[in-house]
Amino acid sequence: MRTNQMEIVSVEQLVNEKHTYRRLKSLLNFERIIKAVKVPVSEIGAIGYGRTRLILCMILQFMENLSDREMERFLSENTAAKWFCGFGLAEKTPDYTTFCKFRALVKTKNMSRLFNEVKRQLQEQGHCSEVFTFIDASALVSKLSLWEERDKAIAEGYEKLNNEVLPNIKTADPEAKIGAKTSTKFWYGFKKHIGVDMQSGMINRVAVTPANVTDADGAKHVMPKTGAVAADKGYVPAIPEILRRELHPMVIKKNNMLDKNTDLDKFISKLRAPLESVFSKQNKRVRYKGVVKNQGAEFMYAIAFNFRRLLVLNPT
Repeated sequence: MRTNQMEIVSVEQLVNEKHTYRRLKSLLNFERIIKAVKVPVSEIGAIGYGRTRLILCMILQFMENLSDREMERFLSENTAAKWFCGFGLAEKTPDYTTFCKFRALVKTKNMSRLFNEVKRQLQEQGHCSEVFTFIDASALVSKLSLWEERDKAIAEGYEKLNNEVLPNIKTADPEAKIGAKTSTKFWYGFKKHIGVDMQSGMINRVAVTPANVTDADGAKHVMPKTGAVAADKGYVPAIPEILRRELHPMVIKKNNMLDKNTDLDKFISKLRAPLESVFSKQNKRVRYKGVVKNQGAEFMYAIAFNFRRLLVLNPT
């Protein structure tokens, strides 16, 4: 005679011991990371689910590069995601509006605190140093189009739409600007400046500016406190600032400069080459409007990138 049997299984039992999320939690002190967020408990309580779980949800969302709606589905269907964020198998998980509301409470300042706490722990482990720092910038393209703005500018008598005309034309994102990679390649949005530890390949600093800010002007936001700064030709105008901060400039010189050393520049290029992948793996499209919100997002993406590098550096 067969009898029906019910087996009770917890989410803890279903997540492989070697899963990426388990390895990550074993390498970092997430209690310290969570404490870095300074949001009143009463405000978080109004949303529900608790402070710890919502912070872990936000971290996981950027780790997996998911929209709010995608994150809602991912968390409801993925067992490992439930385990990482502290949810039981049968427990109700947040909907997409919860992620949006919580992110609005956290704000960019707390995302900066999260980034700094993660960096602090990585420094304690010897991964994030400031001996040799590679700095560079890349485009952050806004999802907004400028076709209507262009037509309006032409209708008002302007020959073309550029950064001088933009303030006179109402745009959906007043802080977004037109940036130029070359004389023929343009984009509308922002620019991301990054300082990378050349020994570990981890991001030490990240800053977002309007797209029309030059690489050299944006460098001041991501320069290290000590050591050498490696950069390409676009950062030649930043050399006086590098020297003023008592840092060692390792900037590739332009061909028409009298003090150009071709052999030295080739050496710097070889040092920089492996770190170019930092930018190739970064998301180029922005989800939000304004510098501040996108700065917060880039703090979170930098955390996610450093998590991936940490797993590479600690394979077992």
